[in-house]
Amino acid sequence: MTWQAWATAAIVVVAMVLFASEKVRIDVVALITLALLVALGIISPEQALSGFSNEATVTVAAMFALSIGIERSGALEPVIGLLTKIRKPWLLSLGIMLVIAPLGAFIKNVALVATFLPLALKVCQRTHTSPARVLMPMAFAAQMGGVCTLIGTSSNLLVDSLAQKQGLQPFGVFEFTHLGVLLAIAGIVYLMVIGRWLLPKHLDNEISGPAEVGKYVTEFKVMSDSSLVGQTIAEAKLGEQGVYPLELLRGDEHMWSPRTQKLATGDVLLVRGEWEKLDDFRKHTGLELNPEFTHVQDGDKGNVLVEAMVAPASLAEDRTLRDLDLLPTYSATVLGIHRRGHLLRDKLRDVAFQTGDVLMLLLPADAVKRLRRDDRFVVLNERDDARRPAYKAFVAVGIMVAVVVVSALRWLPIPIAAICGVAAMALTRCFGRKDVYEGMDWKIVILLGAILPLGIAIENTGLAHVVVRGALDLIGNHGPLAALLMVYVLTALLTELMGHNPSVVLMVGIAVSV
Repeated sequence: MTWQAWATAAIVVVAMVLFASEKVRIDVVALITLALLVALGIISPEQALSGFSNEATVTVAAMFALSIGIERSGALEPVIGLLTKIRKPWLLSLGIMLVIAPLGAFIKNVALVATFLPLALKVCQRTHTSPARVLMPMAFAAQMGGVCTLIGTSSNLLVDSLAQKQGLQPFGVFEFTHLGVLLAIAGIVYLMVIGRWLLPKHLDNEISGPAEVGKYVTEFKVMSDSSLVGQTIAEAKLGEQGVYPLELLRGDEHMWSPRTQKLATGDVLLVRGEWEKLDDFRKHTGLELNPEFTHVQDGDKGNVLVEAMVAPASLAEDRTLRDLDLLPTYSATVLGIHRRGHLLRDKLRDVAFQTGDVLMLLLPADAVKRLRRDDRFVVLNERDDARRPAYKAFVAVGIMVAVVVVSALRWLPIPIAAICGVAAMALTRCFGRKDVYEGMDWKIVILLGAILPLGIAIENTGLAHVVVRGALDLIGNHGPLAALLMVYVLTALLTELMGHNPSVVLMVGIAVSV
């Protein structure tokens, strides 16, 4: 092998390690990989940028925008209304899977899950059932539905694009739908007959419903008229009132074990507990909430408490309160933060948000509807009325159907049809001016654009030929079934390490050669 092939192999190994470690975001890993390939001269600048103009990247971005249009238009509201009437968790799980699997063939998983999540959590709270019994089947159904059509997942589009570059014929939109439907049915049957018995049945100590997610971390400031002034935390017996001190902040000093410290005016207590107990404690002791971005007070008229969860693939991930625009946008005060499975010990302003974090917000009632349209968050309270006029739903669905039909009949290439659909939704205002930019899963788009040149490097350096030759020697005379099994197993293993899209880039050329 040439030094370029060895260097490419080393870059692949480094990328695998970074992907598997999950210490670095997937899009950042892809960009690092791209930068190394260009810096070493393995690919040209033109080849490095080719991934961002690839049909798969463009189509995935356009399909995300179409999915946002469907969700924003309220097209899914009638379905959610029917599912809301279901009272039994297992029946809701079945109903959601039967709805999400077909929708997942055309609508991106992130938009689907974010839309149905509040409904699932509300039923779990009402029936005192673990959310996992509904949320896990829902996520699997969305994935199984996605493999039923060419446009259902980014991986399908990526395989099609790379296969065409290898000289193969393009896939049709519904070319493998029959196989995907059979697998989806088998998966749903398994989840209902066997899988549901493997999931937890009841809530644990940390999980609760939308009305009371769990224990929040918040900050209390000791005022001059507080009954706690001059007392130690041990003397105040906070634990007996369901309030657990984590840290005492006095100026620039952080005290991690503050039980023996006497409280003074201006001290800030970082505490944890159930929200109702925290609020009662604050009112009875003369403490004051110490949010970093306060705007409204809980005594103001027209203000409501809202729990908002950081959505999957949200732009709020890895950002702190300093980075978010909750105050100017919604006049919202962040009262507390809940994180499942972790004990937060940072000041609220320093917490880097993760998917699933729940914020307790105090904001004007008329701002709640706007907050629901913010793709960074999923509002866990009861849903309000439809966000758009009813006819918008019909327009959005009609545009999506037109895109699918035009693509299936091959009147236009899929990316062009999808872009035309996005333009039509924008002109008919199925989504707002900022909806697409805020709702787009940019991590996936950047990942695709940055990782595709790795496939070019593997081909150009001869690394693919070396791998194929080794694979053929391993298979020997065992025939095509053995070759198919090897490709399947190797792809599955790589997917566990790197994720599906990077694995596709590595394996398509090898699979075609084998």
